Amino acid sequence: MRPDLLDRVHTLLPAHHARPEIQLLYDMMRDYPARGGKGIRAELLLASARAHGVREGTPAWEQALWLAATVELFQNWVLIHDDIEDDSEERRGQPALHRTHGVPLALNAGDALHAYMWAAVARANVPGAFEEVLQMIHRTAEGQHVDLAWVEHGRWDLTPADYLDMVRLKTAYYTVVVPLRLGALAAGATPSAAFEAAGVALGAAFQIRDDVLNLTADAGVYGKEIGGDLQEGKRTLMVLDWLERAPASERAAFLTYMQQPRAQKSPEDTRRILDWLRTSGAVDRAQAVADEHARTGLALLDAALADAPDRAAALGILAQMQQLATRHA
Repeated sequence: MRPDLLDRVHTLLPAHHARPEIQLLYDMMRDYPARGGKGIRAELLLASARAHGVREGTPAWEQALWLAATVELFQNWVLIHDDIEDDSEERRGQPALHRTHGVPLALNAGDALHAYMWAAVARANVPGAFEEVLQMIHRTAEGQHVDLAWVEHGRWDLTPADYLDMVRLKTAYYTVVVPLRLGALAAGATPSAAFEAAGVALGAAFQIRDDVLNLTADAGVYGKEIGGDLQEGKRTLMVLDWLERAPASERAAFLTYMQQPRAQKSPEDTRRILDWLRTSGAVDRAQAVADEHARTGLALLDAALADAPDRAAALGILAQMQQLATRHA
């Protein structure tokens, strides 16, 4: 996260309290934002504001910064909850918050961050922003519910198309669609109707690439445990693609592995299944799907930004979106 944006987030979050229990809450609320992160969504929102004519140092830029703080606070409280729901071990190279402090305290800290997110929306005071943030929460919660329901109900009778439906909700709106729209609103512009279709395609490409990285990235750079999605039972495009083609013996071994609680999944079994996925061609096929969605989304986004007041900033957005679908960490 850019330093000026982190400073803005911290101005909203309380820092000191005489009662030690509440001091712990304040420290926990600041934990994930202080760990860094790339700030992808906030940067996209600010780039959209520039493309629509907002200049740094103006009142409109101040409003855009508060909206960028909004999406960062959203990202962090959702990550706290997501780590609990997925029983994750790490976040940004450190133990997940619930691993250090327990589920009840981590859950409460996430709820508190959610409340401060709305304080950032209020500071921005941008017409239409409230409704956009609501849409972001609704769509993300729907996609997350689908994802969690598959795990909770032990569903493996799924197709790659099911996966794409899920990530278009879970990832696309808060990663691409809404940041683009909020940036336009900060400029006092009407967001292009094409942002939705473009963002849905690009968001799917982003999530597929993130799933690929979970199997292939350098652990020292990635910031999460490699293979964590597999241990958590995530229904990724690679897994669903592989299951459609896997030999019966490998499929049976995989389903047996998935019936075990995470703590009982042996490292040897995890490595064996990772090897099957990596050597099956499923990773390459998933990246090809990501590339196709990226091309579609970039073409739609280029058309949507064709008349943007700042063409250089618009081209910067296209370059940023291209990088998201092909990044290596």
